[in-house]
Amino acid sequence: MSKSIFELVDQLPTGGTTIMALNALDFVIPGQWQNLTGFTNTIRAVTGESDEAMIQAIGERAVYLYNDEGEGYQRAMWLYQTVDNAAGALGVAAMANKIGQDISFLGFLDNLTPKPEKVQSINLCIKLVVELVAYCQINGIPGDSVGDFLAALGDYGGESLMRMVALICFDGLIPLGPGFIGKGLGTLNNMTPNDLEKNDTFKSVSSLIPGNNSGDKLGFIGQSFDSVSGWMTGFVDQKGLTQENVLGNLQKFVKISEDKLDYVGAFLDISVKYYTHTGTQTLARRLIERAVAEL
Repeated sequence: MSKSIFELVDQLPTGGTTIMALNALDFVIPGQWQNLTGFTNTIRAVTGESDEAMIQAIGERAVYLYNDEGEGYQRAMWLYQTVDNAAGALGVAAMANKIGQDISFLGFLDNLTPKPEKVQSINLCIKLVVELVAYCQINGIPGDSVGDFLAALGDYGGESLMRMVALICFDGLIPLGPGFIGKGLGTLNNMTPNDLEKNDTFKSVSSLIPGNNSGDKLGFIGQSFDSVSGWMTGFVDQKGLTQENVLGNLQKFVKISEDKLDYVGAFLDISVKYYTHTGTQTLARRLIERAVAEL
């Protein structure tokens, strides 16, 4: 990784499309996500520490831990960034040769082509697996620890829970509808390893997905998505989430049309880097908490 953890946290945006889109999801988990930016500011917020020397020591220890390649922090960051960039690249590539005036964000984004439902379903499943593998990397446990991840979901809060909310809303409900979980499972069940190898998002992160070959990796993706499907179903039901209320809250922050929800999905792919943003915040928090415990 070319940038240190303090640079990544210092460079997190305080505004823009990603932040507006995440703020639009506050109605799902009110007050649970604050856009913490700045490394020193994050140390203060996470620890409540005010002593400058202690803040400096915590920061130095967190940087040391992040730089230790024997730990999984840099690999987790790479996963968060790569899965966002792959989705964005797909969206940009899909913009050619089509004029879509259904969606505009401050008038600058006019040309969009939505991804086919099958591709959207695969990307949803892969993004979920990236969250699982990144969790394992951060916590120093084997990357195929589905049970540990499932248990941890019950304790998710703050930026980590917001990332799962965004996954459900932006990659599930909006582009695929209320049956997004079934569509994801159905797509995986009808896929071959060769089909998976053609998916750009999979290709970008496949090196860290458990399995010796594409067949193994497809099986792991299916097992993981199936295992988490109950949690996602329960969360959607508990929060009363629908395409309509997610879109309605999104429209308060970002100018989009409700006529074609697949176009909204393409817009979100291009414009909203929620994995990178909240993933950086998650990593900063975990590093700071561990640094404090070790000092």
